[in-house]
Amino acid sequence: MSAPIIVFFILAGVAVLGAVSLIVQRHPIRSALSLIVVMVALAGLYLLQGAELVAAVQIIVYAGAIMVLFVFVIMLLNAGEEERTNVSRMARTLGLPLSFFLMLQLAWWVGRGARGLAPAVSRSQEATKELSKLLFTEFALPFELTSILILVAILGAVVLAKRES
Repeated sequence: MSAPIIVFFILAGVAVLGAVSLIVQRHPIRSALSLIVVMVALAGLYLLQGAELVAAVQIIVYAGAIMVLFVFVIMLLNAGEEERTNVSRMARTLGLPLSFFLMLQLAWWVGRGARGLAPAVSRSQEATKELSKLLFTEFALPFELTSILILVAILGAVVLAKRES
């Protein structure tokens, strides 16, 4: 096995474990932090595919800005730990066989698709350069207006959070 395949399996395992942790966690802050782990692992997978711009956007936009807003909203709402309830009879009787069938289907599709895999061909950096030129010339104003809009939303949330009841 080559090094990229080993790194792929490690990052894929981290992404799956983070996703399972996201679902299993009782506290919403821990779930949000698990989602950040998934986003970072996905960025690593994008890097393996040669998509450096998508990996950077994944880290900056999703793991950075959006997850900070998620954590801020969770803290603003003062969401506590969720209570566990008894699993319904329908979920127990239908959920387990359906999830087993889903896993069999996924394994079949992955096994079928893995036969025709070829090594990734290195791509040119021209597409990233062109996108960067467009972003910082033609679309610079909408890009900056979006950042100002997000800043105003954060300030509004802080003002609402500081208000005494």
